[in-house]
Amino acid sequence: MKVVVTGAAGMIGSNLVHGLNAIGIDDVIAVDELTDGTKYRNLLGARISDYFDRSEFYTRFRHGDFGRVDVVLHQGACSDTMVHDGRYMLDVNYRCSKDLLDACQARGTRLLYASSAATYGGSAAFREEPEFERPLNVYGWSKLLFDNVVRRMLDASTAQVAGFRYFNVYGPREQHKGRMASVAYHHAQQLRETGRVKLFGEYGGYGPGEQSRDFVFVDDVVAVNLWFLEHPDVSGIFNLGTGRAQPFNDVAVAVINATAAARGEAPRPLDGMVRDGAIEYIEFPAALVGKYQCFTQADLARLRAAGCDHEFADVASGVARYMEWLRTSDAG
Repeated sequence: MKVVVTGAAGMIGSNLVHGLNAIGIDDVIAVDELTDGTKYRNLLGARISDYFDRSEFYTRFRHGDFGRVDVVLHQGACSDTMVHDGRYMLDVNYRCSKDLLDACQARGTRLLYASSAATYGGSAAFREEPEFERPLNVYGWSKLLFDNVVRRMLDASTAQVAGFRYFNVYGPREQHKGRMASVAYHHAQQLRETGRVKLFGEYGGYGPGEQSRDFVFVDDVVAVNLWFLEHPDVSGIFNLGTGRAQPFNDVAVAVINATAAARGEAPRPLDGMVRDGAIEYIEFPAALVGKYQCFTQADLARLRAAGCDHEFADVASGVARYMEWLRTSDAG
C-alpha cells in the first residue's frame, strides 16, 4: 500500500507516519513545509519512501507523477486559530484541500482528512449536523467550507472520503507548535520552569479552571485513522474526541501528579494543589472574550454507528503516558 501523509512533520501527521510503520506500512510519501527545520525531529526513526515540499507535491500529484497512490492522509493545514488572514487561511485550508479532493477522486485515491471541532464554535451541541456549526473564527470557517464540499459530493464519490473533526488533541511531537501546543504540554513546561501551572480564572459561567474540553490523546487519533484505513467502505464526516468533557483543572492535576509520580511522590488532590500554589488562576484574557469555547464534547454516535468501537483514554491515563514520553525523550 502506498500512502501519502501531508503535514507529515506536524504533530498528528508525524504520529500517523509512525503509526503506519507500526502496522507494516513503509511506502509512505511525507509532505510538509519545513521552514521550521526543527520539525524534522518528529520523523526521526520513521520509515518513509520519499519527502516532498508542499509547494511541489500537490501539482505533481494532480499530474499523476507518483503513480498509483492508495490513500492520502491529509493533515496539512494552517491550524493556528489566532491567524486572522482570511485569504491565507482559505488558500491553505480550503482551496488546497478542494484541489486535493478533486485529484483524489479523479485518480481513485482514498482521502482521509483533518477537519476540526472549531467548526462548532459557539454551539451548545457537537453533532455533525449544519444546525450545530457556528465557527467563531476564520480557521473554523475554512474547515467547515471544505466539510460542506465533501457533504455535497459523497453520494457520487469514486473512492472513500472521510473527515475527522479533531477535538483537543494532545500528546507526543507537538513541541514545535509554540502557543498552539496543548495545555498539557504548556503545563509540563510551566511546572518544570516555575514549579506551578497557570489556568484561566472564572469566565463564561464557569469557575476557575472549570471550562471543559474534550481532550483526546494523539495515539487515539492515530488509532481511529488507521481503523478507517482498514475500512475503505466507510465515508463521511465524523467527530474524533473521547465523548467526555473534562475541565482544565483535570489536566493540571494529571500533569502535576504524573510528574510527582516519576519522582516517587504521592498524588495530591486539586484543592491541595491550589492551596500550595502549584496551580495559579489568572484573569481571562480580553483578546479571547467572545471567541472562546468554554465547553466541547464530541457526540460519538456517528462514529460508533460506522462500526468504530475504539476506546479512548481519559485525561488521567493519557496525560500520564504523555508525561512519560516527555520525560524520556529530548522534547521535554
